[in-house]
Amino acid sequence: MEFFKSVNIDWMSKVKYFVALSLLLLAVGWISVLRSHGLDYGIDFRGGTLVYVRFASTPPLDQIRNGLSAAGFPNSSIKSISDISDPNSKNDIVIGLEQKSQSDQSLDSDRQTILGVLQKTLGSDASKSDFNSISTSDLAAYLIQKDPLTLGPTSADRYNQLAQELIDARNADRGGIVANFDELKSVDGATQPVINSLSSGFSLAPFTIRNVDSVGPTVGGQLRRQAIFATLYALGGMLVYIAFRFEWVYGAAAVIAVFHDVLITLGFFSLFHYEISLTVIAALLTLVGYSMNDTIVIFDRVREDLKIMRRDAFPDVVNRAINQTLSRTILTSGLTFLTVLVLYVLGGQALRAFAFAMVVGVIVGTYSSFGIAAPIVVAWNKYSGGKGTAMRAGSAADTRTVAAARR
Repeated sequence: MEFFKSVNIDWMSKVKYFVALSLLLLAVGWISVLRSHGLDYGIDFRGGTLVYVRFASTPPLDQIRNGLSAAGFPNSSIKSISDISDPNSKNDIVIGLEQKSQSDQSLDSDRQTILGVLQKTLGSDASKSDFNSISTSDLAAYLIQKDPLTLGPTSADRYNQLAQELIDARNADRGGIVANFDELKSVDGATQPVINSLSSGFSLAPFTIRNVDSVGPTVGGQLRRQAIFATLYALGGMLVYIAFRFEWVYGAAAVIAVFHDVLITLGFFSLFHYEISLTVIAALLTLVGYSMNDTIVIFDRVREDLKIMRRDAFPDVVNRAINQTLSRTILTSGLTFLTVLVLYVLGGQALRAFAFAMVVGVIVGTYSSFGIAAPIVVAWNKYSGGKGTAMRAGSAADTRTVAAARR
């Protein structure tokens, strides 16, 4: 399939616009990074605790923030999060605590601190177990002990089943939050004596802790270094491959273009206040490969055109190569962009940062292949007088190819 036939766009005459756009994007993004005193690293890299909390109603963020400050965490972060695919997530927040010490043992105390602050701030009854956080086994043990259905010694199996059904009703039907025990009457076996027993034995906190992520400072530092090395190794390997497959200047141009893509993407992360996590590093490595592949396709076409356009100016050869691959670029990049855009909109909070990196990366990576990498090769060709950009077009095999093409 071809969207365009006989395209004749002079891309190399527009290099100044490509450079101006790149400089603008880099400047805007990295001014944001400098104003924010660096990139916002996630829990994976900086160490600390993230607690994901769901509320029955709109959470009082200011009260929670004041409570954390009073507990000795003035620099804690509180962010509202929502997932378009989960209607129960509209009142979700994530609370982040940075490490106050270099001890991994402090992570448990951080979790308890957040739980205590929430109970104190929201007036929860700490003297009773919270039904919204109790496990199935603990609930079954309570029901067996109280025996509200008066089943006698043979009650274990029935109460284990009832406990599972009550927990399923809490989690699946109500998103983990029960505001009133009467909401459980629809559960098979949840008779009034059972509801009364639950009311007397448990409290109903207006929140539930959905998940806790903890990373120690030592592990966080190691992950940060490994992420940097992984990216550099990927770039180094691609530089060697392209230098061997084509010429060294092509490899250098491709790597510079990829660096350009990564820097712009990181700048956008600062502008839109996304954290750098391990999933984002995976997205950046995917971006490196995607952008490099698009660049190699253009360079390969340049090599083929050099065999039959020996008398043409090198910028004209590059223009023709870009125009010949334009339909392929639109098809592959367009479909990839639509896919990651849907992932960004519908993929949920866990994949939001990954998808955002891919959305930005696909756009910038596609543009940099013809707007950055190709112009660098053309500039070097002009500077060196054509040396180092012929891509071994003078071999015997290539001579036969040219002769066959002319026939």
